[in-house]
Amino acid sequence: MTSRVAIVSGVGPGLGRSIALALAGAGMNVTLAARDSERIEAVAGEVRARGAEATTITADITVASDRARVVEQTVAVWGRLDVLVNNAFSMGPMAPAIEIADDDWRAVLEVNLIGAVAMSVEAARWMAEHGGGSIVMVNSQAARRGAPRRGPYAASKAGLLAAAQVLASELGPSGIRVNSVVPGQIWGDALEAHYEGIAARRGSTVDEVVSGVVRDIPLRRIPDADEIAAAVVFLAGDAASAITGQALDVNAGNWFH
Repeated sequence: MTSRVAIVSGVGPGLGRSIALALAGAGMNVTLAARDSERIEAVAGEVRARGAEATTITADITVASDRARVVEQTVAVWGRLDVLVNNAFSMGPMAPAIEIADDDWRAVLEVNLIGAVAMSVEAARWMAEHGGGSIVMVNSQAARRGAPRRGPYAASKAGLLAAAQVLASELGPSGIRVNSVVPGQIWGDALEAHYEGIAARRGSTVDEVVSGVVRDIPLRRIPDADEIAAAVVFLAGDAASAITGQALDVNAGNWFH
């Protein structure tokens, strides 16, 4: 994938960083987009250290002019756009649905569903006129499970799964593939902190809590961000040239679909 160009939205210290570095490792140049300029600049430095090029754009995918600017500046810098990875997300309130205000539902849907679809459409306009491309949605196992206290997040991600298939059908004739990566839990600082809190409440250790969680996972472990990123790179690249409209679950077997 040398000399190809990817946009990654929602770049931060977790999965967005791993995706950017994985794409760079595959030989791609990347545009890093997020609302936090310090975070994207830090990741850009890591990308460049790996021999790839990076440009950064402070942007909010819920704002139409920002979406257009991300595509326009990417093309202005490199003259092409091959891949879009929609990683930006909002978790929203973790509460029973009857306690969540209408505006809180709307705010999560605006980022996770409407923003991701609109960013895809913006990129697709350019891709359709220049030979096609690949769009990868970073989804969540929450879309499949409907767990309590995750109403807005789960609903937005379930909608994104359906929207990705619609886009795959509509954009396929223009040579644009649209797929989803569906992680479960992702091992990293945030999840470790979550389990530290559980361990403290139980009077146990983090290792004991994690052992209880992975007991029911076939591979007996929780994937890390680099493993999720590897699936994104696969769907973005030529090895997946005949794959579109699909959702690849990356969860160590925690949930079969």
